[in-house]
Amino acid sequence: QVRVVESGGGLVQAGGSLKLSCTASGIILRNNAMGWYRQAPGKQRELIATMINRATASYKDSIQGRFTISRDDAKNTVYLQMNSLEPEDTAVYYCNVGGSRYTASGIIGTGYWGQGTQVTVSS
Repeated sequence: QVRVVESGGGLVQAGGSLKLSCTASGIILRNNAMGWYRQAPGKQRELIATMINRATASYKDSIQGRFTISRDDAKNTVYLQMNSLEPEDTAVYYCNVGGSRYTASGIIGTGYWGQGTQVTVSS
């Protein structure tokens, strides 16, 4: 059984930083692609970053240069380091692991969701 858990969210002032974690059991993250998503109040969930392997990560334009994906294979955990946070980054952040491909249109293949972690950025 696959279980995915996000953590690390919280309340931070604009310009601050947070590091989110996505820890999985029942699936080996280094062998699978994954995506970070967020859903702001009143908006649809959107894909913001993907990782295929350590050398291949992609980011939505709005977070490029501010957010960085990394992975700790020993902990079977993927991180999202978020710097220079803006109020517009306020959302529930989710990770999805195990899909074959992650696009803005959707996930190809089976992926597993976590429960999400709330990030709130105050101005």
